Amino acid sequence: MAGFRGYSGQELVAILSRHPHVELVLLEHRDAEDRPQPMGPPRFRKLPCTPETVRAEGLAVVFLPTPAEASMELAPTLLGAGAKVIDLSGAFRLGTPENYARWYKEAHTAPELLKEAAYGLPEFCRSRITGAKLIANPGCYPTAANLALKPLLDAGVIVRESGIVCDAKSGVSGAGRKPSLKTGFCEVTENFSTYAILEHRHVPEILRVSNLEEGELSFTAQLIPIDRGILETIYFRAKDVHSAQDLLDIYQKQYSDEPMIRLYAPGQAPDIRSVARTNFCDLGVQYDPRTMRAVIVAAIDNLGKGAAGQAVQNMNLALGFSETISLL
Repeated sequence: MAGFRGYSGQELVAILSRHPHVELVLLEHRDAEDRPQPMGPPRFRKLPCTPETVRAEGLAVVFLPTPAEASMELAPTLLGAGAKVIDLSGAFRLGTPENYARWYKEAHTAPELLKEAAYGLPEFCRSRITGAKLIANPGCYPTAANLALKPLLDAGVIVRESGIVCDAKSGVSGAGRKPSLKTGFCEVTENFSTYAILEHRHVPEILRVSNLEEGELSFTAQLIPIDRGILETIYFRAKDVHSAQDLLDIYQKQYSDEPMIRLYAPGQAPDIRSVARTNFCDLGVQYDPRTMRAVIVAAIDNLGKGAAGQAVQNMNLALGFSETISLL
């Protein structure tokens, strides 16, 4: 794997280290060391991130927890060398270069791979993932939002014309390890702030997977002073249901065989502590039949189901391993 120094990369190293079928190789894709390294023998081999390394080592999969521009540069050569690629950036999630340019504000430099990429949300895309060479691991916010919304939208119980509001809160590691003024300790501690209002680059993933129009969804991301975790509170008006149990029944039908989805009894809600350092998505429902107001609470670990955990889940599927190995 490349990009092993970031938060998602470090989480990948931790998960893959306990995987019984994995021999981990760290691939250097930049010249400078930017973090002190412990003395003594290295735990893992470090090799150049090149096609020659992929071929010589016979690497089956390369993970790219790298910035989108690095993923677009590396993915074509790694695929050409025979490895499957699981990309954790947004480089290959949006389907078209036009969609990417609109939301990421820059041109896509490997557009020929966009149609090839399988979107890596196993609960809805498992059949494509198993045969894919390039897997676009979903963003953390869209993972929780799509797992909460898509079953209800498919069942036709959301009053779409009334709009859907997704109030999403994330720990600071979701912003990555690169220092910035907005994510520095003095800015985050004892604070609570919003960002990227109406233009968050994760919005198109929600629209694409859940088949929503942009005007039907209001999404706001907010930064909370914890290291990891996402809690999304999603509001909408429902129809053709009489109780929270009716909504829960839809989830139970959809997710009865899904190992990474946990459902709460009506009126109960998950929290971030419940999912910290796991690959679970927890869902809770509430409904007021008098006003038709429904609230879904979705919780994930942004570094687990929102990034590294889901990437390993995708690797397990792509290589034919049991889906939950090293994740439960």
